[in-house]
Amino acid sequence: MTSSDNSTPSRPQHAATRLVTAGRDTKAQKGFVNPPVFHGSTVLYPTAEDLHAHRGEFTYGRHGTPTTRALQDVLMALEGPQCVGVGLAPSGLAAISTTLLAVLKAGDHLLVCDNVYRPTRNFCNGMLARYGIETTYFDPLVGGGIEALFRPDTRAVLVEAPGSQSFEMPDVRAIAAVAHARSALVIDDNTWATPLYHRSLEQGVDISMQAATKYIGGHSDIMFGTISANAAAWPLVSEAIRLLGVCAGPDDVYLALRGVRTLSTRLAQHYRSGLEMARWLAARPEVERVLHPALETDPGHAIWKRDFTGASGLFSIVLKPVPQQAVNTMLNTLTLFGMGFSWGGFESLAIPFDCNEYRTATKWAPGGPTLRLHIGLEDVDDLKADLERGFAALKAAA
Repeated sequence: MTSSDNSTPSRPQHAATRLVTAGRDTKAQKGFVNPPVFHGSTVLYPTAEDLHAHRGEFTYGRHGTPTTRALQDVLMALEGPQCVGVGLAPSGLAAISTTLLAVLKAGDHLLVCDNVYRPTRNFCNGMLARYGIETTYFDPLVGGGIEALFRPDTRAVLVEAPGSQSFEMPDVRAIAAVAHARSALVIDDNTWATPLYHRSLEQGVDISMQAATKYIGGHSDIMFGTISANAAAWPLVSEAIRLLGVCAGPDDVYLALRGVRTLSTRLAQHYRSGLEMARWLAARPEVERVLHPALETDPGHAIWKRDFTGASGLFSIVLKPVPQQAVNTMLNTLTLFGMGFSWGGFESLAIPFDCNEYRTATKWAPGGPTLRLHIGLEDVDDLKADLERGFAALKAAA
């Protein structure tokens, strides 16, 4: 990893600077700011001896290229000194499934936060169960009480801080302390805050995953996942990536690299706009409550303030009781908020959701219909006006 001028900084650089400088070697890039996109599978060896010894900086396209290495260097700089390796996957779910297959084997027991991303739950209940791995779901607010759920065969704990629909904030530090005392690994889905605002590897997490489809890419045009691990977990992760043949396409790698360069600026805007919209919505008569850990009134605010340095543009709201058709009318009225199952791009989104049908360790009873909002990079006054039109339609249809 080299900076753009190949000099050694006189003091530790801030994250925003590392995002710009890490993974760049302009000398090797013939003076160009960005590395080229390497489309390649075969790597030729100069001699038979080199071939037999697998000697060379790169050996095969699936194992990495200069483009993938540049992205990995940036992500390692972002994750901090606890990170010893970063794996790249073709989607966020692929990062999750690869991680779980890396750390678990037949007969193992896995603990999973009940607010976890639903496709993660589907993978646990489907493929892991088929391979003889049992999953127990736990209350996100259990904290150190998770000790009661440990068994002799518990190998890992998976958390999502906060949950990307219902936004409960688990106490990762307390959970990690118990897990490590039981020789179990801790895995965190860190997509919501990214390592820019939550260095979970420094909070006791062993493996930090992201759906880089979201904020790393930032433009709603790639599918991508990352797996960052500490010294204890990286050998398992790197072996699983090699054995499973996990790799990301070169064009998506390049788009992720391009996206990460502007992450600091984009995420700061998402944070500011999201918090302003959350506070505005909390005062609306149609809204029962807002689920956003950065709000002072949120039950998870103390943990967020302790462990996070910022927030993203994703949060949820609970509406006061109205018929579902009225909610549909509201959504159909919106013009700036699109309806789609993703987030982290430049555009604002709104989707209805209901956790009740798949929660097993906790009861989801919010008291009214729920909407998940992603606040994009539009002007917040325009977004407020759009929601005001939606609320007027909601009232007329109720």
